[in-house]
Amino acid sequence: MHQQSLRNCDRCGGQLSTYNTNTLCFACDRSRNLGVHTPIVPEHVWSDPSVRDALAAWDFGSASRLIRLLGSLRQDDMAQLTGLSQAFLSMLESGDRRLTNIDKIIEFLTGLGIPTGLVSLPLPQAPAPAIREPPAQFAGDSDPTLPWTAARMVAALDTAVGGSAMDRRRFLTASGVALTAFVNAWDTAEAEPLRRAAEGSRLTDDLLDGLQRTTDSLRTMDASDGSGTLTSLGNRHLQFLKHLLEETSYDEATGRRLAAITADTATQTGWFVFDSGDRDRPLSYLYAALRAAKASQDVRLGAGALSYIAIHGYSTGAPHHAVTAAQQARDKIRKLGTPALEAMLLTRQARGHAKLGERQAALAALGRAAELCAQGRSEHDPHWLYWINEGEIHGQAGSCYLDLGDPRSAVASFTKAREALNPADHRTRGLFLSRAATAHVEQGDLEAGCATAHEVLDLAAKLHSARFDSHVTSMIDQLQPVAHSPYAQDVLERRTAMTATGSGT
Repeated sequence: MHQQSLRNCDRCGGQLSTYNTNTLCFACDRSRNLGVHTPIVPEHVWSDPSVRDALAAWDFGSASRLIRLLGSLRQDDMAQLTGLSQAFLSMLESGDRRLTNIDKIIEFLTGLGIPTGLVSLPLPQAPAPAIREPPAQFAGDSDPTLPWTAARMVAALDTAVGGSAMDRRRFLTASGVALTAFVNAWDTAEAEPLRRAAEGSRLTDDLLDGLQRTTDSLRTMDASDGSGTLTSLGNRHLQFLKHLLEETSYDEATGRRLAAITADTATQTGWFVFDSGDRDRPLSYLYAALRAAKASQDVRLGAGALSYIAIHGYSTGAPHHAVTAAQQARDKIRKLGTPALEAMLLTRQARGHAKLGERQAALAALGRAAELCAQGRSEHDPHWLYWINEGEIHGQAGSCYLDLGDPRSAVASFTKAREALNPADHRTRGLFLSRAATAHVEQGDLEAGCATAHEVLDLAAKLHSARFDSHVTSMIDQLQPVAHSPYAQDVLERRTAMTATGSGT
């Protein structure tokens, strides 16, 4: 075990490792070198009783002042995080202005990364509409205050799979500021029972079994070969599920099962979209999945959707969203006896902490994930979580160490991951190997880094994943400063040849 120093980052307050000779943690140092000031609210702020009391009382002026002082932030930093002007924040903290607009409140909460549960948001009740309500009325289905009815679920699927450009623009505008509120609503809102009586076809168990097998097959294809053309297949499957929701007859138990398959499929398709390189649209699928999971009454499916929302967060510059989503999911499934599911969620939370430079929180989450993974799967763990294993935990640990600026520990973790991963899961292996190559180079072992990079290029010729390709590009960029080395030259020349022939792009 490496002994940790007691020094803290001058910017975010996170603990610095003994390998960090700077006064800033890796994340803050990197943003400084890029010429970008990225303010971060340190995790310890949220445990302060005065901050918690101010937030619970909706005293946002006092909360802003306390968060700023405890987090060593400037009002300009708070303005950058919340989208509110520095002048308004000054008046808010002095008591001359109040924050009353619900959209601005949500923007304030999510911008600062305030943990779910410290502020309760009012969710107005509304009568449940009929399931055949026209989709045109649902442009705001990312709005968490809308009732969690069957009609809203169908409309959310419409937005994800085939909504108009205006629907998508409205959705994306709302999704940036409403994540915490939406996750809170998934936890607390009541869902309308899902049942439908109509003339004609009635859903059968055999049909539902086949529909679930289709979703499982898509998941297996994605793990082995990457998303490729799976987005279109997932969309078609979702469209058929939406048709069944609207046109067939089913009792409440069958309706819950249909909603469960819909939630699972929407989550997977959202992941396919993200893995294909689209950073915006996945949230529309994942929010639809949360609505379907609520209708299914299976909180494990909701936790699954939140885990992908977490990946989206730490991959798109919003790591506090990752922490929020993973923590909320863990709170909801904590008493279900699902060690594998909680271990997976902890790795997502750890990645968020690491991106924020919160070393202690990240390592604590990883340690608990390893303990739960060692317990093995329980009968209550969902069938779709077959891939969580010791190799996944080690690989996520390596990724956290890399983000924290500790390449030596990253290399050690990636080495363990290589030994324990499922050989058939080519994309996960490729992602971890690309990060391992980067860790070797950062550690100063160019030969090992380039040898690992060649393994990555072997996989790049087989996989169809824009997300994996972006990791390969980052790995190659890391080699450019040492391009004069024969080891690096071999890798760079091979990558150039592959790109020219269309292989591995």
